[in-house]
Amino acid sequence: MTLTELRYIVAVARERHFGRAAASCFVSQPTLSVAVKKLEEELGVALFERSASDVTLTPIGGRLVEQAQRVLEEVQLIKQLAEQGKDPLAGALRLGIIYTISPYLLPHLIPQLRIAAPQMQILLEENYTARLVEMLKQGEIDVAIVAEPFFEAGLATQAVYDEPFVVATPKGHPWEKETEIDSSVLADENVLLLSSGNCFRDHVLQACPDLNRESLPAGSLQRTLQGSSLTTIRHMVAGGIGVTVLPASSVSAADDALLTIRPFKEPVPSRRVILAWRRNFPRAAAIEAVRQAVLNTRLSSVQILPDEPVH
Repeated sequence: MTLTELRYIVAVARERHFGRAAASCFVSQPTLSVAVKKLEEELGVALFERSASDVTLTPIGGRLVEQAQRVLEEVQLIKQLAEQGKDPLAGALRLGIIYTISPYLLPHLIPQLRIAAPQMQILLEENYTARLVEMLKQGEIDVAIVAEPFFEAGLATQAVYDEPFVVATPKGHPWEKETEIDSSVLADENVLLLSSGNCFRDHVLQACPDLNRESLPAGSLQRTLQGSSLTTIRHMVAGGIGVTVLPASSVSAADDALLTIRPFKEPVPSRRVILAWRRNFPRAAAIEAVRQAVLNTRLSSVQILPDEPVH
């Protein structure tokens, strides 16, 4: 059995015709037909049912062709890995990023990556932290941009920046007169949070534990106010339903018409944003390219951490 024979049977299955399959493989029809017949004899099964007008797969032939296709895809992957070994900044890099970072970092990050590694195609995956961890471990993505706390065996991490949180209120709210907000007063308000599963929700509850909804009485308005995205929560706040906490990078000039944004008093709640990847990932230069690109975004609202060690 050879890879060439596998390519031939995949082509016949795709074209449903020996002549067209031979043309797509750039060989003569007799050459392809002999090779397919030889493989059928070696395996001891018929892969195709042949007639004067059509070629169809046998039941076992369909299963074997599916496996042959997977084998050919894996061979192609081996070639790609070899090419990437020659140049770790060439080829695709699968980048995962959590929902509460991606809309605000990616518009700055992608242009930086195009400058630093123009041959490296970035394939993006937005998801929750738990899902990105699973995808990292299974090799479905190569590196993830997430936030601490983050403890996963087998994964390396490196911090890239610290991001403060800010308070957003509707226009005309009494806090509009304040220059800074003490985190302790949030418990007196209807605070809108992201729904369970979003790590940013957990960050806010850690910084302001009095907001934990499990301790509130059933039917409480504050207990019921949750949103699926920061954009949804913004509109709810603008509508006067309550206040919220936002990552500073998410604030833009467009918020001025809808919201009042105020910083926290010290100690300011914040999150640390990190890169995470498998420790045995062979393209260290690609990880470093992503790190440098994040550092070069120069987001004005965050504190860049250029010299953090790998953990």
